[in-house]
Amino acid sequence: MPGSSPLQPTTIKMDPLTKARVKHLAEARHRSPHWMIQEAIQQYVDREEKREAFRQAAIRAWNEYEMTGVYITQEAADEWLGRLAAGEDAEPPE
Repeated sequence: MPGSSPLQPTTIKMDPLTKARVKHLAEARHRSPHWMIQEAIQQYVDREEKREAFRQAAIRAWNEYEMTGVYITQEAADEWLGRLAAGEDAEPPE
């Protein structure tokens, strides 16, 4: 978690071309290369955590389907979501 513990230095190795690209972007944005690298890593980790959470939810849904056989069609889901988007207080399909 950001801010929950003191920052600790880490060393990374990158090829000279990537290093130059980071430096160029940092200069263009009036940031330090260090800030750019930190930001890139933070965005990557955030994105991958969301992707993994989505993957785990899909696995749980598939396991539940395999156990129960209960599912909803795309058409039924689209109709329900359309009603919600129109402001209706619609119950989800069975």
